[in-house]
Amino acid sequence: MQGEGVGYVRDGALAVRGDTLVDVGPSEALSPRYQAAETLDATGCAVLPGLVDAHMHTVYAVVRGVAQDVANWMQKGLAPFSRHMNDEAARAGTRLNIVEAMQAGTTTMGDFVRPYPGWAECFAEAGLRACLTPTINALPPGGMAGWKLGDLYPLDEDAGRASIDAAIGICDRWHGAEGGRITTMLGPQGTDMIGREQLLEVGRLAEERDLMLHVHVAQGDREIDQMLKRYGQRTPAFMAENGLLNDRLLAVHLTEASDEETDLIAASGARMALCSGSIGIIDGIVPPAQRFREKGGIVALGSDQASGNNCSNIFNEMKLTALFNKIHYRNPEVMPAWEVLRMGTIEGARAIGLGDRIGSLEAGKQADFIVVDVDTPNLLPIIDAPVRTLVPNLVYAATGKEVQTVVVAGRTIMRNREVLTLSESEVRAQAQGEALRLGERVARDPVHRELHLLCAMQTGKL
Repeated sequence: MQGEGVGYVRDGALAVRGDTLVDVGPSEALSPRYQAAETLDATGCAVLPGLVDAHMHTVYAVVRGVAQDVANWMQKGLAPFSRHMNDEAARAGTRLNIVEAMQAGTTTMGDFVRPYPGWAECFAEAGLRACLTPTINALPPGGMAGWKLGDLYPLDEDAGRASIDAAIGICDRWHGAEGGRITTMLGPQGTDMIGREQLLEVGRLAEERDLMLHVHVAQGDREIDQMLKRYGQRTPAFMAENGLLNDRLLAVHLTEASDEETDLIAASGARMALCSGSIGIIDGIVPPAQRFREKGGIVALGSDQASGNNCSNIFNEMKLTALFNKIHYRNPEVMPAWEVLRMGTIEGARAIGLGDRIGSLEAGKQADFIVVDVDTPNLLPIIDAPVRTLVPNLVYAATGKEVQTVVVAGRTIMRNREVLTLSESEVRAQAQGEALRLGERVARDPVHRELHLLCAMQTGKL
């Protein structure tokens, strides 16, 4: 990833010492310079920077498929399941999501969840790079399940205090842990889900600890309604007025941001996390990432969660991002393949504050890379003249199944599609078991009758 492009090198090589890339270039130049203790043969493959998934909610992998094709997704789809999510189910979801993402080439996961015992340890064990955001909100225990649509949220200051304290504990323990492989952010879930004073406190804590804020911003009409009722302002203006729009902010979604709000956020130096697949399924909307980039903003890609997007696969996100924006703008030149590949690598790294360490294959950076088999029917043929086809083929045709090897901080954590740090069969079995038990708990709760997908099931459509 160089300049505004991808930094293509034909027949290239990497030299790795410990956890660091020490040299990158043509094989014929590197081979005479180094005596390798171990050689990874990538003949017939493309070597890419590890993909960055900047915004995820990994616990919801355990409820994949429960909230698609519905209106009022949060309260009428996900909330009844969130209400009955216990620590065992959450851990099973995280581990399943880790395996899924790793096998699709993700090396850095930006996870945003209510912390549970063993959460950070899941990433430490797996060997992936993680940017962890413990959820901060002031919602009463039990969340939104059963709430009447349109009612003002009954914010609970004690709940807010508990979540702030828990988040600070996670950040103090894990920021910079595992040799810097795990970092943290502070994450007010949304400006509508915590009171002003506690939100400002979180902003001060982030500044004191030199941490970024990771916040859902302008994410839907539900948020707009809450903010207008409580403050008489929409979120971007509210954040600007309260000193929270700056280069310390990762603003997620911007689903309902107007042109003026998009310009305001981009001009502040804040970065944007774009979750094309999730917002497409949940809201049927194309967020304003193209305008954000035109105004000089940095855009990362995120898969969000499996109860929305249904998968954690940045190859999928790259393709959807390119297609949705071309269709939205009726312009085939919008979001070309090289731009969305950068959004899934170097721009994603910059958006989460790690652009000086990961996101591109450069000497001095961390040795995070993936080996992708391109000798496959869906990616061939690949030519270099008169034009290069590798990048368009990867963006528009790769599924993630072509990823053969994953290396993070110089350590091989997947080889020949076998995850080396976790037992995939055990992870799958645990997730399936916890999902069944969670479903049983939800089915016993009368609130499950509010699930929109029940009607489709009862009429034989599902």
